[in-house]
Amino acid sequence: MEIIGFITALLIGVSLGLIGGGGSILTVPILVYFFKIDPLAATSYSLFIVGITASVGSYKNYKLQHLDFTKALYFAVPAIASILTVRKFILPILPDIFFKVNNFVLTKNKFIMIVFGILMLSSSMAMIFRKTSEVPHKTNLFKLSLIGLTVGIVTGFLGAGGGFLIIPALLFFGGLEMKNAVGTSLFIIAVNSLLGFAGDVINGLTINYKLLLFLSAISITGVFFGTFLLTKVKSQKLKPAFGWFVLTIGIFILFNEIAHPK
Repeated sequence: MEIIGFITALLIGVSLGLIGGGGSILTVPILVYFFKIDPLAATSYSLFIVGITASVGSYKNYKLQHLDFTKALYFAVPAIASILTVRKFILPILPDIFFKVNNFVLTKNKFIMIVFGILMLSSSMAMIFRKTSEVPHKTNLFKLSLIGLTVGIVTGFLGAGGGFLIIPALLFFGGLEMKNAVGTSLFIIAVNSLLGFAGDVINGLTINYKLLLFLSAISITGVFFGTFLLTKVKSQKLKPAFGWFVLTIGIFILFNEIAHPK
């Protein structure tokens, strides 16, 4: 199972490098199901793996001049505020057991995974059916910041970068072209995720650094491949295929969590 997990970890980087998101939503399921990491701890591990991988991808896009720092900051600042708030104040107060109905027990870990499965389904639908235009729209920095606040809540709660929300926001409200949106999205994901992880470390998170660094190295290898593909293939052609893959994983998570009552 761990070997499959290592292979799947490549897709995290490939997706981040190619479409500026999507891959981060795989990280928590990989950690939980292939490496048996507690779901809550997996959200922290995910922040580091996604953050360090996106950092490499954003630097490569910076060298290619595909990164808009101004738009990134308008998005990232409110996102960071909501991430730190969620992980510092909201996650710790969630009850270990939400409720019991007959044999079904909704624990905090099960709740996280069910929400994650629902998020994967909605994300996959956006990847499969939504058409993102190559023509940049008008800039609306207020709406860009508002979506940043929302993405921060998602990232803080689930450890996912939220690229499936960031890319459309940068296209429609940031006025960026697709390749610039990908590079800017990676920078935002890197900043959000690494600061969220740093907050967890400050709060006393226990970390398996060997596993964390090894998975990060595999994911970084994937981002190099994804960035290379970005120069050769239109990401819109591969996004639906990745969406179907995410849909399959989302269905598996929901079935697995609901089918096992405890």
